Amino acid sequence: MIRTARRPSRVLAGLALVAALLHAPLASAGAAFAASAETGTDVTWGVRTAENAQGAGRQNFAYTVASGSRFDDALVISNHDDAPLDLDIYGADGFTTQSGQLDVLPRAEESVFLGTWISVAQDRVTIPAGESVEVPFSVEVPGNATPGDYAGGIVSSLPQPEQADGIAVDRRLGIRLQLRVEGDLLPGMVVENLTVDYAPTFNPLGPGSATVQYTVRNSGNTRLTGMQSVALSGPFGLLRTDIDGVEPVPDLLPGESWSVTAHTDALVPLFWTNVDVTVAPAGPAGFEGAADPGMFVTSTGAITVPWAQLVLLVVIAGLVVLLILGVRRSRRRRREAEAARVEAAVEAALRERV
Repeated sequence: MIRTARRPSRVLAGLALVAALLHAPLASAGAAFAASAETGTDVTWGVRTAENAQGAGRQNFAYTVASGSRFDDALVISNHDDAPLDLDIYGADGFTTQSGQLDVLPRAEESVFLGTWISVAQDRVTIPAGESVEVPFSVEVPGNATPGDYAGGIVSSLPQPEQADGIAVDRRLGIRLQLRVEGDLLPGMVVENLTVDYAPTFNPLGPGSATVQYTVRNSGNTRLTGMQSVALSGPFGLLRTDIDGVEPVPDLLPGESWSVTAHTDALVPLFWTNVDVTVAPAGPAGFEGAADPGMFVTSTGAITVPWAQLVLLVVIAGLVVLLILGVRRSRRRRREAEAARVEAAVEAALRERV
């Protein structure tokens, strides 16, 4: 099963164009061109799945097979230019990019799983101007392949990256290949490395802010996505705050991870804040059959001292103490003045009698 962690796209450094590689709309028969905003160049060819015993009108290659199986399929490449086109053809492992999309390794980087099971009939093909060529390929699943989901792609690319304004441009176009090896499907998703960073406010009448960070990892052997929510609350669930706008977990392959950061400026600090992260995993459409992975909830907490409110409370308490002391001093002075007045009156009365 795929055990690689999520990693950024391995296309050449300074990549200006990946031609929406493996994106389903561009893998359809009607999507023949993709342009680079940086260079203004066009991809002058299109790719689609062949119509054969595996199916017709497919958006991508998808199979459910037993370990030890071997099967054949084909990729159709159409040259829309007015000159012949030479392209490299290869199969490669897939991975989830920083943007949450499926990409595949460039040809220079060695595949480990599905990419090594794919054999292309010819690794370089010449397509005459205005014509289409069908490129057969086969997939041979090892007999010891573990059950679960694998992802990769069949890719067509120019043999040499182009140079545009000093940037290496790897122009390639392909179709994703999704494969499920039959057997015990054990979907699972966990939340790890949950932390919360609290930032108090200087406004004693305003809430503080909190940044929650964690990693969602596909711990099972099936592809999974998932809805997620983040909630913060004080002791005993007081003053609950739900963080809005937490994006769903993208489609993760087994073993891959996805980093999440959620922020709120509406946290009311109550000396201790509980943080609850809930992820509801779901399998991708078209690959049903796995057990329900169930909802995953993890929690942590953080000290959230309301410093501004405490300072305000201290100031108010100080003013109250000063007010009380002032009132007591005023009363004492009045009592002393009244006592002095009475004493003077008594002395005056005694002098009159004498």
